[in-house]
Amino acid sequence: MSFDFARVADFIHAHIGPEFHDKKLTKLKALTLDDILKRKNPYLFRAKNAVNANDFIKAVLDATVSSGEETVFGNFLERVAIHVCEQTFGGRKSGIKGIDLEFEQANIKYLVSIKSGPNWGNSSQIEKLIDHFNKAKKTLATSGGGKNLNVVCIEACCYGTEPAPDKGTHRKLCGQDFWSLISDGAETLYQDLIVPIGHQAKERNDAIEQLYGAKLALFTKDFVEKFCPGGLINWPLLLAYNSGNKTAAT
Repeated sequence: MSFDFARVADFIHAHIGPEFHDKKLTKLKALTLDDILKRKNPYLFRAKNAVNANDFIKAVLDATVSSGEETVFGNFLERVAIHVCEQTFGGRKSGIKGIDLEFEQANIKYLVSIKSGPNWGNSSQIEKLIDHFNKAKKTLATSGGGKNLNVVCIEACCYGTEPAPDKGTHRKLCGQDFWSLISDGAETLYQDLIVPIGHQAKERNDAIEQLYGAKLALFTKDFVEKFCPGGLINWPLLLAYNSGNKTAAT
């Protein structure tokens, strides 16, 4: 099947609302003050000189929302990539552990692990990725799924660049190179995606900003009551809440 960008745009228009914006809104609605205080490092925000309640809560809330939306959007982009590859090569979501996408082109079977950007993991995480690739190859060899095919493993990054793609154990393709591979050579796809991804972005984000403002006001009020008895942040009190020993005395 040939690549048709209009179908990709339609897919994004239909799914970016429920799979990104709505999920982001739902996560923000569910956030509590306890969530943001216990998930983030208070020492970091002290080092950044967050001295009053509003500055501290805004910084912690922003960090929480940012980390959450990166995960949700990364999952959405993975769905877009699989949809693109489904058009061109009959690509599909893989059932092999650690593999997100698999497809065949000519006599090559591609096993693809999709990441957000090129700096997604540390050395141990990359070692785990390579282990997944090796085990996936063994699984295919045992099941016959890679029979008469050259199995190629791809560490795929939705954005960024990689000047040295050959990693010995696998190939690392980023940005244009990745999107071109799964679209059978659509060289401008990585740029074309930016238009449909902006579908209803203003309307969706206006609703999120309104809820964000309400959460910021509520969390700041509650934080002042609990951790600012003298007006400024009582750091020992906050640290006891965040990191104090909760083990019952014996």
